[in-house]
Amino acid sequence: MNIFKQQARVRAARSRMLAARRELGEPAGALLIRGRDHPLTTLGVAAGAGLALGSLDVHPLRVPGLASLLGGGLVEAVAHGRRLLAELAELAESAHAAAAPAAPGEDAGAPP
Repeated sequence: MNIFKQQARVRAARSRMLAARRELGEPAGALLIRGRDHPLTTLGVAAGAGLALGSLDVHPLRVPGLASLLGGGLVEAVAHGRRLLAELAELAESAHAAAAPAAPGEDAGAPP
């Protein structure tokens, strides 16, 4: 009978875990979307937090859990920077193509 009790506990724990995931999934998704929509604001908040920690003379690796956050955050920051540079390059390329006059003898409306 002990196995059945353990299985019942496991099922109850799994249902609580699923409920907690659903409960936290929506706010976490909203934060990720906000960070993707406003990358400069996210960067500003990170810089402000760094300035606050530095002015309080708190080493970030001494704060529990912050070392793993920085380790994962560095990869995300590089990915955001790469994405931002790619978008800026694409915008510059399209603006340059739109501003360039058509060569003599070429139809401006004809596809290349």
